[in-house]
Formats: sequence, structure tokens, C-alpha cells
Amino acid sequence: MANDPLVIFTPSGKRGNFPVGTPVLTAARQLGVDLDSVCGGRGICSKCQVTPSFGDFPKHGVTVTEDALSEWNSVEQRYDDKRGLPKGRRLGCQATVQSDIVIDVPETSQVHKQVVRKRVEARDITLNPTVRLYYVEVQEPDMHDPSGDLQRLQAALEKEWDVKDVQADLSILKTLQPTLRKGEWKVTCAVHQGHAGAWPHIVAIWPGYYEGTVYGMAVDLGSTTIAGNLCDLRTGEVVASSGMMNPQIRFGEDLMSRVSYSMMNAGGADEMTTAVRDGMNALFTQVAAEAEIDKSLILDAVFVCNPVMHHLYLGVDPFELGQAPFALATSDAISLPASELELDLSSTARAYLLPCIAGHVGADAAAVALSEAPDKSDNLVLVVDVGTNAEILLGNTDKVLACSSPTGPAFEGAQISSGQRAAPGAIERVEIDPTTKEPRFKVIGSDLWSDDPKFQDEIASTGITGICGSGIIEMVAEMRLAGIVDGPGLIGSPEQTGTTRCFLDGRTYSYMVWDDPERPITVTNRDIREIQMAKAALYSGARLLMDKFGTDQVDRVVLAGAFGAHISPKHAMVLGMIPDCPLDKVTSAGNAAGTGARIALLNKDARAEIEKTVHAIHKIETAIEPRFQEHFVNASAIPNSAEPFPILNSVVTIPTQTFNTGGGDKPEGGRRRRRRG
Repeated sequence: MANDPLVIFTPSGKRGNFPVGTPVLTAARQLGVDLDSVCGGRGICSKCQVTPSFGDFPKHGVTVTEDALSEWNSVEQRYDDKRGLPKGRRLGCQATVQSDIVIDVPETSQVHKQVVRKRVEARDITLNPTVRLYYVEVQEPDMHDPSGDLQRLQAALEKEWDVKDVQADLSILKTLQPTLRKGEWKVTCAVHQGHAGAWPHIVAIWPGYYEGTVYGMAVDLGSTTIAGNLCDLRTGEVVASSGMMNPQIRFGEDLMSRVSYSMMNAGGADEMTTAVRDGMNALFTQVAAEAEIDKSLILDAVFVCNPVMHHLYLGVDPFELGQAPFALATSDAISLPASELELDLSSTARAYLLPCIAGHVGADAAAVALSEAPDKSDNLVLVVDVGTNAEILLGNTDKVLACSSPTGPAFEGAQISSGQRAAPGAIERVEIDPTTKEPRFKVIGSDLWSDDPKFQDEIASTGITGICGSGIIEMVAEMRLAGIVDGPGLIGSPEQTGTTRCFLDGRTYSYMVWDDPERPITVTNRDIREIQMAKAALYSGARLLMDKFGTDQVDRVVLAGAFGAHISPKHAMVLGMIPDCPLDKVTSAGNAAGTGARIALLNKDARAEIEKTVHAIHKIETAIEPRFQEHFVNASAIPNSAEPFPILNSVVTIPTQTFNTGGGDKPEGGRRRRRRG
């Protein structure tokens, strides 16, 4: 019933009303939320752990009180006593719904684990890291030279390596003397030398000649995912990579929801800072375990992120980013001890955050600029970093313009009826026969198409669980090409489309992708609308930059971000995500922001370069541009109601029919007559 409490699950975005007393696990199962359980709800397996969130959630239209779930019970207490439950967690089989509640399903409680597909791009990078190893022989003390051990080590570094004015923190001083004597006055020092004239610092010291290496982390801290590459600072090699969901998702899937949470809840910003720092430490532990190294050997870390994540990671309240003029606390690069970010590394490790460009164009966009270098391109290149908040760069050697567009989480599979994160079992590739309207698809974890006789056997362990972001993009584009969806975004009736896969679903029609009695996979008209809004925001930002450049066409398009490597240029253009352009001029850069972070980690000169470059990038604020709304309305159509897309139309044939010819309340159209009084 509508009066029953509203239960909202993150990160899936699935929601529903349930009677008071409904177990969280039951609600999750009825909504198709990916929440694990193997013990039949007896509180034994602990697979169904969830994290309730409390406070005001303006985006969801709810205020969650502390008593929104039933009280902690004896079963949970027994499990906590024996094995321990992380702070804030509840067992989904024991906690029951009492009032409106927002519940996060952590990755460890999901049956189908998230696949963070931010791959490592092959790139030639000049190796010049901030941390280098120096072997020195230090003069022994004697009664005639009463100088301290540190001063003689400093003299040796200057004499043998021309490294001057080296500083040492207290933690180094504590171990310096026993290390020198153990090495018989021969030691290896790891020295961190910043790029902007900062004093060099000893960040580690070993007795004798140290034959090992030291490491650095390049981290792309995104709104939805955190991806990190562990690099050998002596060779530049990526020795381990890992990713995880950003634990802040439970506070809001998009950035402005998190800003709102901070505004509406006392201590909300600090709560989100703690969450993301805990997540970062978990990522560092995960990567170190994969590489089988001690975390204390990670001596440098570079971070790229959007402005809201930048502020929350630093512990700065993002309040000002929630209102015009969207002022940053600082736009400069930041170099600080990793301990100030509460990173569980060596006490001497350093951290570096790339500069932000302005407003909502952050350090991740700066990293993309470093990686893709539009300022060094002779032809006009559009770089689109697709994500929950899209960063867009347009430029050449003359100038570079930048803007951000709030695309929201639809491209991540959220707010889509059968949507999910990228995980085994999720549909990621789609083709629809334009004659029969029959779909075939691929799921993550299998290379076979769904019409292959061996498909069912190969996916037996995962099943078909939903549609991920890249899958929904291809799905909508294919539906448009097959004549199932019209230009304005309306799914046609069985009579209009010629297929019974289109079925009446309320007042509009939906398309049946996979007719499974237990878990059918459908695309609804609301799903189409979500994708339309996301892609319209993306395209409008790009088109606005083209206006500022005085052009109607770009020479090249570079798709960056997790989606860039997983969608075809044709589908992106049919959908209307990107401007019309020769398909062979649309390329993928993969995780360009992560690549930029790796460049900054491995080459300190690149840090100075990007700090200079961002000052020359001109930021366009879409919120105050009069033509943005016009472009947005035009771009809401698939692919566009005003742009002709001649290059695309020379490659594909896009149906021209319109299903809602009458504009009435019925799906088929047909205006109702008004009754005369």
C-alpha cells in the first residue's frame, strides 16, 4: 500500500513500499535487489549484512529516523559476540522495516560482485618519480667531529648524489641511529622530492644496500567507483590494480544528493569523509595483498576526483559547491602527508591531489587533459569523460574549453528498472533484428551471444541478472534502430512495432528483453526517459562548447571513462550522446583520468605541466548559459530533434515513425473529446 513505509536500496536505486515488520531481506528479494543469503534467514551466515542510513534525503523525498528499523535483536547480538559485525551494519534477515528507510547493500553482501572496469591503458610515460632510492656511505662520528648522525647523512647525500637540504621527520629520526649502525654506516634512503621547490624528505631508510623497490598508488576517486593502480616507482610497471564501489553511494548516487545530505544533516560531511577514507584504506589493503607487498612500502599516492569528492576526501564541507557560483575551497594542487588523509600507510608517505579547473570541473578533468592533451592537438578534439558527472573538454592548440554535465547515475545502470552495476550476469552487448524485433545479447562473464546453443550452459552459474550501463546504452540505441522506440522516446504498441515483445505496462508500453518467469528483463518507457535525460545533459554540454568555439562539427571524439571502452561509437551516436562525426574518428581512451593520475605519479614534471595547463583552460558554466536549455530540449530526442546528423544517417537508417500521433492519454495516441458543459 502507498501508506506503507518506503524502502530504498542503494546502489541499485530500487524502491518499494512494504508493510511495517517486513524483514529487509524479504523486501530486497521482492524488489530483485542483489542481497546474498544462504542460511534461510536464521542469522547464521551473515551474508545479508546491510547498512541503514539516517537523516534527510531530499532526492528520495524521505527523512529517515533512527528507529526506522527494528531494534537490535538477540540473534544479531549473538553473531556480533562470536564473529563481529562492522559498526553500523545490520543483518537483513533480522532487521525489519518500521518506517521510511534508505539501505545500502555493501559489495561484500552482493551475490554478483561489482566489476570495476577501469582498465590500465598502455602508455609510454617518462619515468621521473618523486621518490627515488639512494645508497650512501656515511662518515662515522668521532670525538673531533661532534655533528649529528642526520647531518652526516645529509652531507653524504649531497656529496654522492647532489641531493641538498634533505629533511627528516620525527619517525625517521627515531630509527636513524640504529639503522646506521646496523648497516655499518652504509644505508639506502628513499627520498621524496617534490616538483615545486619543496624540501626533499627522507621517507624511508634501510641498513646497507636495499635490493627491493618502493611503490606509489595512482587513484581515480569517482562518484560511483574507486580504482587504483599500484606502480613500481623504479620501473614504472603497474604491479597490481583493483577497484571497489565508493562507499559514499549510500548517501546519494549523484553528487548533488551528497551535497544535499551534507546540508540537511549535521555532521553529514564528516560522515561521508569517514566513509570514503575507510574505503580508500580498504582499497590500499586490497591492492597490497594482491601484489603481496607491505603497505609501508607505498610511499607516494596521487589522487584525481571531481570537486565534490575532492572536498569530501579532504574533509572540506562541499556546501559552497551546492549553490552558485560553485566556489572551490582551493583549485590549486595539494601536496600533503598521507597521514593527514588518515591513510593507513607509512607515517612518512606523501599524497598529491591534482588541481581542479573550476566549479564542478575537477582534478579528474585535469587528469584527462594531462592524459589526452587536447591543447597539443592540431585538429579540434572533443574529449568526453562519461560518468555520473560528465567532464567535457573541447580544444586544440589555440585554446581548450571545459564544462561539466550532471548526467546522473543512469549510465551506471541505476534508476533503470532492470538496471544494475557491471557484474557477471549483466547484459552488456545488444543487437535487435529490425525485421523480427528479436533481441540477442551478451552478458558479462561470457563471450557467447544469447542465441548460441551453448549460452545457457555457460551462464548457468550467474544467470541473467539485469542490464548494466553499457548494455542499456546499446539497448536503447538498438530499439531506436529497430523501430521499437520513436524519436521522442516512446515505445510503440505491438501493432505499431510488429512484435508482441512490446506489452502494455500501465499507461505506456515496455519491451520484453528476457522472458524469465522468476526474473524477467524489460525496458520500460521510464527507463527510456532516464537515458534521454542523461544523454541530453551530456550532449548539451558538448554542443555548448562547440557554440563557444563557433563550430558545428568536431574533427575527433575521444570517449573516456569506464563506458568509453565498452560501447560502440555507432550506438553512442544513434543515441545522441555525442555530436555527428565520422565513426572512425571516434575512439576510446579507457580510464583517461586514471591514466593521468598514473602519469602524475611516475613523472613529477607532469605535475608542474598540468598545474600550468589548467590555468589556460577556460571553464564554461552550463547553469548560466541561455542556450543550454535549448540544446537540452533538442537533445532529448533520439538522436536529436534539431541536429541533422548527416554522417550518421549515411551509415545507418533511422526509422521516422512517431507512435504518439494524437497526443492523448492513451499509449496509441488519439485525443479524447472534451465534454461540453
